[in-house]
Amino acid sequence: MKVVGHFCTITRHKILVMKECFRVGLYRQGLLHDLSKYSWTEFRVGCKYYQGDRSPNNAEREETGLSLAWLHHKGRNKHHYEYWIDYGIDGSKKLIGMKMPVKYVVEMFLDRIAACKIYRGWKYQDKDPLDYFLKGGTEGYVMHSETRKLLETLLYMLAEKGEAETFAYIRREVLKNRQ
Repeated sequence: MKVVGHFCTITRHKILVMKECFRVGLYRQGLLHDLSKYSWTEFRVGCKYYQGDRSPNNAEREETGLSLAWLHHKGRNKHHYEYWIDYGIDGSKKLIGMKMPVKYVVEMFLDRIAACKIYRGWKYQDKDPLDYFLKGGTEGYVMHSETRKLLETLLYMLAEKGEAETFAYIRREVLKNRQ
């Protein structure tokens, strides 16, 4: 049963992100979103730790101290800010967040909406992605300042003005001069 549940959850999530991406004009990203979740490395962990109301990667991390599925996933999906963490060029060996291309910041935003909709179900509200982001303690995110600013702008706009207006803003303003 966990196999079916996990497969259905990741597929519903993928389809939801795909629809959102299509709404803002990111067709390629919508089609390719999270395909690595179907790889054996990620899928088997998802099945083993599936609960239906949160990421199985968190359960794996709690049991083993790390999530091999997450390490695999973040290294293959450019819409995760963790993909863009690298050493700075100043020689300090300090890890810093690199500026993400705008199209991936938008996909990250849409991914957060879809995850909240999947896990919160009928209780979902447009403020949920912002609440989840803020609950993570934003100072802990190793994220480029411009990436963070755009993500926060979109999350606050969604919470205050709703999905239709935020998606229209993304199409009209954010993706107008794509990077």
